[in-house]
Amino acid sequence: MVGESADLLQHPRRNLGNRYRSQAQKFVRLASRDPQRFDENLAWAEQNARQALLHDFTDERNWRCLADIKIVIGDGMGLCAVLEDIFIVLGRDPDQVDQLKDIDFLLVGLELLEAAFARDPLDPDAWWDTFASAESLEDEIQDFAQRCRHLDFSDQRANIVYGRRLERIRAGGHEDLFIELSRHLLAHRPNNHELWMELGRLYERRDEMDEAWSCYDHVQQLQPHQTPRDSFLNRITGRMMGEKEKPWSAPSIEKRSQFLEQMLQLSKRISTSEPVLDSVSVQSGEVETIHPDRIRLQSLMDAGDASEAFFLARRLVSQGEEWAEEWVAKIKDSF
Repeated sequence: MVGESADLLQHPRRNLGNRYRSQAQKFVRLASRDPQRFDENLAWAEQNARQALLHDFTDERNWRCLADIKIVIGDGMGLCAVLEDIFIVLGRDPDQVDQLKDIDFLLVGLELLEAAFARDPLDPDAWWDTFASAESLEDEIQDFAQRCRHLDFSDQRANIVYGRRLERIRAGGHEDLFIELSRHLLAHRPNNHELWMELGRLYERRDEMDEAWSCYDHVQQLQPHQTPRDSFLNRITGRMMGEKEKPWSAPSIEKRSQFLEQMLQLSKRISTSEPVLDSVSVQSGEVETIHPDRIRLQSLMDAGDASEAFFLARRLVSQGEEWAEEWVAKIKDSF
């Protein structure tokens, strides 16, 4: 339940974002007309601007609104924090801002923000237009792919922004690159059900049925009220039976385990935890043998590597380890 609430808060809701931004701008105008309540109105303006970003971080106007207010109140450190946050959303390394510590953010902060948006528009269509206008589209796409392979997408906002960019990559005919980079994003944050759904649809169109089923299965695990896996099974079985062929069935345990193992290995490459080899613990003076996978799961969770833990737990479930189902639910709640 906690995980679902967090998802709702960080999933873009444009109407609420627009409403709070309008309120923030209203309080800024009130502050300019009423000097006696200047500080109070600006405080309300800043609070509403923050709410606008909370509800819709994909609208550049919401970032500009908060940055403008920081300039008005003279909060240079606050403006620096805004820039660090946008760099995280854009998949950038926030440490880059540390190189600008000696710069007056009140003087050049807005210019830096505009430069970031000019290079990486938050709107996916505007972002794709910058590629279309480039002299060499293929070179730009390869540069983008290379950058994606080294960025941190554990922040849910970055995962959503780049997931929508990848949809434009796929629509542009680069399906193999979409698959590769989508799996990279999902290795960082496996609860991005929208991207799992898009990946499943692509696999289905390519007649890669086992992979499609696995993706839809992830969506149904993450969003139990949705049934894309069951709908897919009905759809594909009906089609094959209509052709008087042997009905398709869900992939074998080996195939499912292989898919999850691939995602697990990808997650390991971005993992920060050290492997735990000890499978024995001492409790109350007695030696108790603990399954090494249980120890590994706990170690990953303690280290904050929920993505790797998720794929490990799902692989164990696919292999018939019923005890791991409790871990899947526990990890989902941690996202």
